[in-house]
Amino acid sequence: MIEKMLEGVEIRTGVDFLLDKDYWISQAKEIVYTGSVDELMEYKLGELGYRSLRFETEILIQSNYQGMAVINETGADVPYTRTIEHKHFCYNSCSEHTIITKEYPQSWNRGQEPYYPINNDINNHLYNEYCKMIKTVYPTIRLGGRLGNYRYYDMDDVVAMALQDSIQS
Repeated sequence: MIEKMLEGVEIRTGVDFLLDKDYWISQAKEIVYTGSVDELMEYKLGELGYRSLRFETEILIQSNYQGMAVINETGADVPYTRTIEHKHFCYNSCSEHTIITKEYPQSWNRGQEPYYPINNDINNHLYNEYCKMIKTVYPTIRLGGRLGNYRYYDMDDVVAMALQDSIQS
């Protein structure tokens, strides 16, 4: 499925697009930009709001911690939002040890990874203003992903959107 979606598309990884965006824009007819739009536009209208995460990883001397790969924590008394037990992503993982990671929400500041957009009226208005600016300044850039679209996506939504876009092309 991935190979078919990317058929005929040149892909480059390990490149910091923002360090030399004019060069990269000159290299393609169209670019799908998945980073934050406020950073793309050098924060000219201000910063959008994001939530970041802090991760704590432990190696446990037990074969199983939670019986599945991910548990989302919804209790008000639990300080973290998600627990990941990595071995459940691998089907052949039989070990007396397991590795878990807990995700803790934290405020975002420039230089940190912006994991989740904070969608409120002020941020959504600012995002829309950035989109107008991008269409004028960078008409060959298409925005995509949670940062480019300033929207949280579940993985099934992302796959459905990619499939719908490939059908329409």
